[in-house]
Amino acid sequence: MTRSKTALISGASIAGPAIAYWLATYGWEVTIVERAPGLRDGGQNIDVRGAGRTVARRMGIEDGIRDATTGELGTEFVRTDGRTVARFPAGISDTDGATAELEILRGDLARLLVDATPDTVEYVFGDSITAIDDRDDSVQVSFDQGDDRSVDLVVIADGMNSRTRKLVFGSAPTIRPLGLNTSYLTIPRTERDSDWARWYNAPGGRTMTLRPDTKGTIRATMSFLSAPGAHDGLTPDEQKTLLREKFADAGWEAQRILAGLDHEADLYFEHIGQVKAPAWTSGRVALLGDAAHCASPISGMGTSLALVGAYVLAGEIAAHVALRDAFRGYERIMRPYVDQAQQLPPGAPRIANPRTRAGIAVLNAAARIGASRAFSAIGGKLFSPPADEIDLPDYSRLAR
Repeated sequence: MTRSKTALISGASIAGPAIAYWLATYGWEVTIVERAPGLRDGGQNIDVRGAGRTVARRMGIEDGIRDATTGELGTEFVRTDGRTVARFPAGISDTDGATAELEILRGDLARLLVDATPDTVEYVFGDSITAIDDRDDSVQVSFDQGDDRSVDLVVIADGMNSRTRKLVFGSAPTIRPLGLNTSYLTIPRTERDSDWARWYNAPGGRTMTLRPDTKGTIRATMSFLSAPGAHDGLTPDEQKTLLREKFADAGWEAQRILAGLDHEADLYFEHIGQVKAPAWTSGRVALLGDAAHCASPISGMGTSLALVGAYVLAGEIAAHVALRDAFRGYERIMRPYVDQAQQLPPGAPRIANPRTRAGIAVLNAAARIGASRAFSAIGGKLFSPPADEIDLPDYSRLAR
C-alpha cells in the first residue's frame, strides 16, 4: 500500500484551513499548527468575490457564507454630525461596490473553513514552528512545545508578518509599507447604528468606520497616516494610549469608539503593507496567503487571494508527481492574479485619508458625484477591488 503523503501547515486563519481541505481531498495527511491557543473567532468584515466565491462554491461552503452574511446594506460617507454625504449600496455583482453581496466576519469564515475540513485533519493550537530543515526527501520541523516531525510538505500561511517565513526565506520577502496604521475593535451597538457601514474622515489623515455584524455589536476601525515603523513595538496599553491621543479631537463617534478601548481585549493594531516575495516556494516549503503576497486590506482582495491560492497550490500538487513541477504551476497561475490584486488605486491610501479640511471637502464632493444616479456605475467601480480575473483550473478529477 502506498504511504499517504504528509503536510504541515502553519496558520489556522483562512488560507491554512482552505488548503488543508483541498490537500485532504487529494488524499494527504494534514496537520495545522496555530500559535494562538484556539481558533480566532474575532476580526472584521471581509468579502468573498469573483474567483474566491467560485472556490467557496467548489468547497461547498458558499451557502454557509450567505447564511452568515453580515447583512451590510452598503457604505455611507458621513459628516461630523452624522448626516450622510454619499451612499454606495452593496454590489449587485461579484466585483462592484465597496460592500460585496457575500460579506462575512473573518472569524465566521474561519469557522466555516475549519468545519469543512475532514476529521482526518489534525489541529494543534498553542504551538509554533521554531526550525525547518528542508531535505531532499522530507522536511524536519521543530516546535516550541511539541515533538519534532518529519513531513513531505510545509505550507506557511501565518500572515503578513510571518515569523515562520524567515526560517526558510530569510529577508528575501519584503513588506512594502503603505503609510497607514489601522486598528480594529468591537464596540456595543446603539440605536444610532444601522445596517449601513459608515465612513468618516477627520483632518490629519484620520479615518473611522463603523460596520454592522451578526453578533449585535459594531465593528469599528480607526486609521491614520503614519511613517513606516513609527509605532512598531508598542505594547497593547501603549497602542491604546496612542489612539486616544490621535483621535481625542476627531469628532463624530470618536469618543464612543475610544471608550470601547477600555473593554476591548482583542484590539488589532497594524501598519498596513504589502508582501513582495521574489519566490513563494523553496524545496519542499511553500508560502500561501498573506505570508506570500499580502495585498493589504485596502485592496479588498485578501480573502479571494487566500482561497484561490489554496485551491491552486493544492490542485497543482495533486496534478504533479514532483513538488518542483507543482510549485512552478502555482507561481505561473497565481502571479498575474496577485500582481493585479496589488495594484492599488493611484494615491492610495492618502487619497482616502486627506490631511486637511479642504481635502476632506474634495473627497466628499467626489463621493457625492460618484453616488449620483448619473455616475453610479463609475462610483461603484471607484470603491471596488481590482478586477477578479483568473482562469481557474478544474482539479475535480484528482479528488479521492
